[in-house]
Amino acid sequence: MKKSFIYIIIVLAFVSCDQSKNSQKGAEKMLVNYVNTFIGTDGPGNTYPGATVPFGMVQLSPDIGIPGWDRIAGYYYQDSIITGFSHTHLSGTGAGDLYDILVMPTNSRFNKRIEANNFKPFSSFSHDQEKSFPGYYTVDLLDYGIKAELTATKRVGIHRYTFPEDRNSEIHIDLGYALNWDKPTETYLEKVNDTTIQGYRMSTGWARNQKVYFQMQFSKPFDSFNYFKNDSLAVYPVKGNTKLVIKYSTNENEQIIIKTGLSSTSCKAAAYAIKMETIGFDFDYQQEKSTLIWENQLKKVKIKSEDEDKKRVFYTMMYQAMLAPTLFSDYGGTYKAANDENGTYKEGTNPIARARGFHRYDTFSLWDTYRAAHPLYTILQPKLVPDMIKSLLAHYSETGELPVWSMQGSETNMMIGYHAVPVIVDAYFKRFKFNANVAYRACKESAMVTDRQIEIYMDKGYIPVDKHHENWSVSKTMEYAYDDWCIAMFAKDLGKLDDYNYFIKRSQNWKNLYNEKNSWFQPKNEKGEFIKPFIPKEYSSYFCESNAWQYYWYVPHDVGKLIKKTGGAERFEQKLDSMFSYYPDPTDKLPVFSTGMIGQYAHGNEPSHHVAYLYNYLKTPSKTQKIVRNILENQYKNEPNGHCGNEDCGQMSSWYIFNALGFYPVNPAQGVYHLGAPLFKEAVIQLPENKTFKVIAKQYAPSNIYVESIALNGEVLDRLYITHKEIIKGGVLEFKMTSTPNNTLFNNARLPLQNKIY
Repeated sequence: MKKSFIYIIIVLAFVSCDQSKNSQKGAEKMLVNYVNTFIGTDGPGNTYPGATVPFGMVQLSPDIGIPGWDRIAGYYYQDSIITGFSHTHLSGTGAGDLYDILVMPTNSRFNKRIEANNFKPFSSFSHDQEKSFPGYYTVDLLDYGIKAELTATKRVGIHRYTFPEDRNSEIHIDLGYALNWDKPTETYLEKVNDTTIQGYRMSTGWARNQKVYFQMQFSKPFDSFNYFKNDSLAVYPVKGNTKLVIKYSTNENEQIIIKTGLSSTSCKAAAYAIKMETIGFDFDYQQEKSTLIWENQLKKVKIKSEDEDKKRVFYTMMYQAMLAPTLFSDYGGTYKAANDENGTYKEGTNPIARARGFHRYDTFSLWDTYRAAHPLYTILQPKLVPDMIKSLLAHYSETGELPVWSMQGSETNMMIGYHAVPVIVDAYFKRFKFNANVAYRACKESAMVTDRQIEIYMDKGYIPVDKHHENWSVSKTMEYAYDDWCIAMFAKDLGKLDDYNYFIKRSQNWKNLYNEKNSWFQPKNEKGEFIKPFIPKEYSSYFCESNAWQYYWYVPHDVGKLIKKTGGAERFEQKLDSMFSYYPDPTDKLPVFSTGMIGQYAHGNEPSHHVAYLYNYLKTPSKTQKIVRNILENQYKNEPNGHCGNEDCGQMSSWYIFNALGFYPVNPAQGVYHLGAPLFKEAVIQLPENKTFKVIAKQYAPSNIYVESIALNGEVLDRLYITHKEIIKGGVLEFKMTSTPNNTLFNNARLPLQNKIY
């Protein structure tokens, strides 16, 4: 710990000295100052503004305390009260869960209660007295005159409260607090000594059987304290105690600091996290350390731009792309196993697992993040990728299946597909280190289970319509087919040719729902008959959070055959043009996830995210370039309502990062990135071993949104893609920009071969 302390002091001193030199030269400010943590806290973004570190276990953030879709992440920019600060939050999802261990400071100045937040203590606040940047959040609780400040380490949330003079200052630790889908099932609080409490909060919600153990250390001994069970005083600490109120007499501007360690296995592990990750009660030191960690992560991509708003959006997207997956294992590797989803364990299993030789992560929003976030991690987070893959495989070893959408050691089974598969296959072909045989077995077995209608899909080659409200028959069929292609490529590389033949055949199942008469993917019944009436723009139970327009293009492994099915390149282009020009009528009923609309294209939801790049297959890349620039400049803003849809654990932000750099993974597991056009004059990606990959926009100007030619390391490219291998070698990618569409030079441009991993 002493060595660690000395090291941090040296680094901070170096950074401070470096900043001083830079300021003398008029250099740019630190990159953390470009991050606007409030982007997405208004509108449909569903993000939180609080303190965390990259991929950390703790997300310490304010809670408004009132339920609702707008407050899924606990906070809503339009609100004016705060009910406390809880330690766990989801970033940009549509799922109302977590909010563990609420802390709220109060005093005698204000005691009003309202039904809307379940009669919890609260305070008004103003955005004028609120500030946040990576690793830090602060707000003035106006009704109490208390200043709240938050920071975090990987497993520890750190609070600093500055109190006014008051003989009745209190700090409420509330385990009964619940919001949206979350509900406590068992709670416990106990005093360890005059400066320490500990306990646990078991809960259920979107993820079932969640377990959070904690220890909380205070910088000042308690004057007194009271246990509560619901709203009734309790004399002793017993199971079911939901709240502990700690009382102080405070002087003017007196500061009390709280350190909260978390664990999914024990209070002892939570206490050990505090010991290993913090030093004393120096809040400023911990905050500077946290912010420095963020600065070093943001430095992995340096952009040149005179547009301050675009720089703020870019680095905020960098920040939000690192909020999930989240760390789940303790020091020593222990964590709550995923085999106790219902609170019961299979015979011979252990409720506590151990990650050996890696850190266990969870919060895998795979239906979203396999598309761009995980491919981005293979470039910017190469050290973490093996841990993420091993975490997916740990889930498989504990449950017999790869996760679908997992968090807190529990499978939510939200959304569709078995999209851990493309994440694993992509990492395998990019040569990340993990047990390939175990990984292949996990992929294959997850595609052969008898749940989520996979058994019906295997039998019929499609999923028929049933009465389930989320049947999603067309979407499931198409996404399973893509995952099957990934398994086929994996099998082929491992020499498992029988499996290859089986899964490559299954990967063609998307054709089974194609109606040749009307050129749409259309649901079928058990008898194989197309369901009628069928209106492509309608949002129905046949499509997962989408309509037939948005899922028409979801054959990323077989675009060439989709073009042929559509009637050839000319007909395909006409239909693709219509996708971006056929807007909903004012009377159309659009669901909450149908946002960021450009015609029928919905950038606020993931199935549309690759569609603009399909023009590359038609040798009309100027259309890709125009649409992508439109999305970059109009669907992302440097303001609280800056996301056009749910941020979704890094997917929306990763899309922005890739496209601002000028390329995007249409097929996320193929090892190639389709070329678009860069947003900035220059961007430099820092790679391992001091290598860099530089993207340059020659003839850069705001009006020059089209590409005249592309060169890699000085050689003009005769293709519309670049490989992952070329990026990680380092080099220079040059786009010569122009103000006029230019497709002629790309008439003979090569495209990735369909059944090949690069």
